[in-house]
Amino acid sequence: MNYYFQAERLAVGYNGKPVVENIEVNLPKGKILTLIGPNGCGKSTILKSITKQLKNLGGVVRVDGVSIAEIVPKTFARKVSVVLTERPKPELMTCWDVAAAGRYPYTGMLGILSERDKEIVRDALRLVGALELKDRNFSEISDGQRQRVMLARAVCQEPEIIVLDEPTTFLDIRYAIDILAILRRMASERGVTVVMSLHELNYAKRVSDLVMCVKNGGVMFLDTPEVIFTRGIIGELYDLPEGVELFGNF
Repeated sequence: MNYYFQAERLAVGYNGKPVVENIEVNLPKGKILTLIGPNGCGKSTILKSITKQLKNLGGVVRVDGVSIAEIVPKTFARKVSVVLTERPKPELMTCWDVAAAGRYPYTGMLGILSERDKEIVRDALRLVGALELKDRNFSEISDGQRQRVMLARAVCQEPEIIVLDEPTTFLDIRYAIDILAILRRMASERGVTVVMSLHELNYAKRVSDLVMCVKNGGVMFLDTPEVIFTRGIIGELYDLPEGVELFGNF
């Protein structure tokens, strides 16, 4: 099988001190990998490392067979888009402006959008259900609406991989399901590979092709949702006491 996204003996952390080590992943194109685990286990550190926001402490990450260390920034931005938990705080920018910033890998030095660029921005905003927000000030909309606009910005990059840290944060159930359905559709219809973290186990169970369980400085389990979402594995991952009732028919 050809794998589009790979991590081999990957170690991630800060100031030379590893947070998570020995990460091994082989993910085909158009599949969804979801990271789960207790708060502070290193999920965000992994995501920042595979998107080159942090330098890896060891091992290698490959996209389409090429180490990300060898991919120049502009090319990397065309392949990988990122939606992390930190929200930008642009001054006097409309939602259109924020979404359109996703076209920067394709525009010239002045960032002038072509008609095709503008159509891509419109399509991205429409895809995430945020087109009606295009003229609104980004700083004046709700957190849930901002999340949609940030996803539209990522879509505007026309990525082959999209990396998201807790994409359903701030969203009520309806919009969280909508966002995950969009990601599932991007994976199945556009062949976009998705790597993300989630706290909500019922969402992870429904949307993922593979689930990575992160805890105690390593990867405890990496398998399909059918294998991962059992009482034994989830109980071990989150140190749940015997007799605790779990939702989702674990």
